Amino acid sequence: MILEVVAEAQTSGVRLGAACSVIGVSARTIERWRRDSGEDRRCGPHHLPKNALSPREQERLLDVMTAPEHVGLSPKQLVPRLADQGTYLASESTMYRLQRRCGLRRPHRAPLRTHVTRAGVIHQAVGPNQVWSWDITYLPTLVRGCFLYLYLVMDVWSRRIVGWEVYSRESADNAAELIRRVCDGSGVDPEGIVLHSDNGRPMRGSTMIATLQWLGIVPSFSRPHVSNDNPYSESLFRTLKHTPAYPRLPFANLEAARRWVARFVDWYNREHRHSAIRYVTPDERHRGDEIDILARRAELYRRARCLKPERWSGEARNWTPVGTVTLNTEPRRAVELAA
Repeated sequence: MILEVVAEAQTSGVRLGAACSVIGVSARTIERWRRDSGEDRRCGPHHLPKNALSPREQERLLDVMTAPEHVGLSPKQLVPRLADQGTYLASESTMYRLQRRCGLRRPHRAPLRTHVTRAGVIHQAVGPNQVWSWDITYLPTLVRGCFLYLYLVMDVWSRRIVGWEVYSRESADNAAELIRRVCDGSGVDPEGIVLHSDNGRPMRGSTMIATLQWLGIVPSFSRPHVSNDNPYSESLFRTLKHTPAYPRLPFANLEAARRWVARFVDWYNREHRHSAIRYVTPDERHRGDEIDILARRAELYRRARCLKPERWSGEARNWTPVGTVTLNTEPRRAVELAA
């Protein structure tokens, strides 16, 4: 029957590969069936693996993944969230397989390809409030060609947003005002903090540079003519504009944009589990709570592995806290020349 359907589709002008993708059979299988007069020699598995989830475990896992509070979370976000609640149900790969089998996967979105050229100066952070990164991004308005400008300052070590503001224009004066307000509100001594940015006009404006010098902040800039040499801020803006809560319609006015950004910053700092810091929230890492949280997760995984070791083919997941965070890793060519 499959051979007849494929032959009819090809007669109508459909390519063999496209027809096979709809049926779920490879093109080589169709060609082999035609060569062997339709004989199907596929064997396939005759029994379930010994470490497979039982029907009851699968049902419980599906209930958790489809719960209203978890329906928008990927397994990468759901696993550490459950671990913080003292619950281990299955690995990420098992959750992905069950989602595919039950049709729960969301359409795949191709990742944005960005080539990051590293700057020559290397900065390292081993704790909060040592290296900051900031940048400006556009927010659309109802007027075509007219934008609002979101200024965001983040701590590179903890990924926490330490300051933000939405302005109607780009200027060094606005940037200087924001930095002064961040330093006053954070309660930290700004002396010696590294502030990294690209080479935009607001970043290199005389008012901004004078403010940094007065506060004792060390300015750090990307290499000239390299607009994407600020990876931490670029990644933050990607998270902001790809979150499901990002408005589909443009912002009506400045106050509407500020209200939405305030909600995003609160969610990002308090609830978003960041993949680069072992899926703890920026607030937890900034406060130093990550050590206890990751230790509890490691103990939970140790107990789960001891309970059913047949389900663990490799090492347990790494819950070791991330130590040093480096800004502007040394270029590979420079390393080769130094060697």
